[in-house]
Amino acid sequence: IFRETLSKRGVRVITGLGKYFRQIDKNRNGFLSQAALKEALKVFNLEMPEGDFESLWLILDDSKSDKVDYGEFTHAIFGEMNEYRKAFVRKAYMKLDFNKTGSVPMVDVRKCYCAT
Repeated sequence: IFRETLSKRGVRVITGLGKYFRQIDKNRNGFLSQAALKEALKVFNLEMPEGDFESLWLILDDSKSDKVDYGEFTHAIFGEMNEYRKAFVRKAYMKLDFNKTGSVPMVDVRKCYCAT
């Protein structure tokens, strides 16, 4: 149900959630507490009954660490990339990794990409 709600609301809500998560992640560890996730959902009008939230939390916090990795949250919502998207990402990465080192320093990204 949650995934359906997000898909109806669109990419703006998802990207907005991402920005919000990064803002409230004061120690920059990439994790959200249960209270922080609940508050974020409230801010974006994605509130749900307590029982549904508890079920969502159990799914997201499968390691039982009382925190959720933001990357795991987005993976749980979006699922795996389809083959077309994976191929597109690989092609872009190969262009960025022109030295074929297996990693791309930010300096090289800046040479190839302008966010403006």
